[in-house]
Amino acid sequence: MTTPRKVLIADDEPNIVTSLEFLMKGCDFEVRVARDGEEAMRLAQDFQPDLLLLDVMMPVCDGLEVCRRIRGNPATRGIRIVILTAHGRETDVARGLALGADAYITKPFSNKELVAKVRSLLQPAP
Repeated sequence: MTTPRKVLIADDEPNIVTSLEFLMKGCDFEVRVARDGEEAMRLAQDFQPDLLLLDVMMPVCDGLEVCRRIRGNPATRGIRIVILTAHGRETDVARGLALGADAYITKPFSNKELVAKVRSLLQPAP
């Protein structure tokens, strides 16, 4: 039996967290939730997820800063990061990707597209 892949959800909106948690658990991922940026960074270190679903607008520390710090930490830099946000301007997307996000998906998003993106990012390198 293989160990399930681990996904950390970092979002402060309860309805989105519930939806994402249900969706990811339904794909057999082990899931943890962070409700602010500080908790996201702590869980990234402690839980060592394979992938982080990261909202930009969060209390304490925003998602872009979380992304920057995760990429700057040798212990967490290998975590795949998908930014999920309502901020969809080209400059927002460019900034998120420049800070190290692997993907940038704007809300509202398609569950099918999100699952496909998560699975593609978690595929072993050829």
